[in-house]
Amino acid sequence: MPLALASPRPLLRPSAWPGVLLTLAVAVISILLSQVLPGVSALIIAIVAGIVVANLASLPLSLAPGLSFAAKKFLRAGIVLLGLQVALGDLLALGAPMLAVVVAVVGGGVLGTLAIGRALGVDKGLTLLVACGFSICGAAAVAAAAGVTDPDEEHEERTITAIALVVLCGTLMIAAVPAVAAALQLDPETAGLWAGASIHEVAQVVAAGGAVGGGAALTVAVIVKLARVLMLAPVMAVIGLQQRHAGASEGKRPPLVPLFVLGFLAMVLLRSVVPLPAGVLDLGNLFQTGLLAAAMFALGTGVKLRSLFQVGVRPLALAALSTLLVAALALGGVLLAT
Repeated sequence: MPLALASPRPLLRPSAWPGVLLTLAVAVISILLSQVLPGVSALIIAIVAGIVVANLASLPLSLAPGLSFAAKKFLRAGIVLLGLQVALGDLLALGAPMLAVVVAVVGGGVLGTLAIGRALGVDKGLTLLVACGFSICGAAAVAAAAGVTDPDEEHEERTITAIALVVLCGTLMIAAVPAVAAALQLDPETAGLWAGASIHEVAQVVAAGGAVGGGAALTVAVIVKLARVLMLAPVMAVIGLQQRHAGASEGKRPPLVPLFVLGFLAMVLLRSVVPLPAGVLDLGNLFQTGLLAAAMFALGTGVKLRSLFQVGVRPLALAALSTLLVAALALGGVLLAT
């Protein structure tokens, strides 16, 4: 009698479809709104929408499986596709001095923020998420770090708090960087380099880069920002190694390097080695933004404003000091490099 072959397990269970479709719909709306709201990324719109919905309405329980799927799977897939934005050739064109500045900003920003968090007595997990978000690439870096340190989402409130702080401080930087650059009489290119090296979100960098000068300033701002995005891989790998070392004493063995980090690096190599058509890159960017926006909405639905308002003053102080630290490191480094 022939053996019956087991049917493959579906990637997405039927019970998850309602929640998944909702997150995708919100992602589409967020992308459209971001086109008419300069400096506001679709990710930020989506997470704010999730928070608003969760606190003004009672979401049906039938949406829970899909929201959970989007928060985990879409998040990692979006970070993988983020690698398609980074071309090594463009980054190398910045030159060794400016690349050294990027490494110093990310490394100094992460380590400095961790030290500030310890001094202020802020939760270690939250401090690490703030350090990554403010030093690397905003909400995507916060979510990536949370995916490594809290894969089971046992401390989701940390992720939401860190992203909220990114939104607040990054938005203030859109106005602050051009104003300070004008006061210091920085030329447009130098101001663009500083914007790319200091501001949290890519969309925020675009807004500030356009404000400090013409196309040249905006171009260098975005390239420097993408160099910081590339630092996501080594930083997440180091955090993953630390988690693996800590887990070994508890009988846990997390992956040596998270798979989504390897996927991110694979996309960077693909973009750098293969001459991909502009249409493919645009499509990849659209999918990446959509997936991350869907994940952000799902994360936002888990936030209760009452608990967010109870965060206290110390995380706000940490965010402010981290922003100043990253901005100072970036400005000093850019002035030395140029």
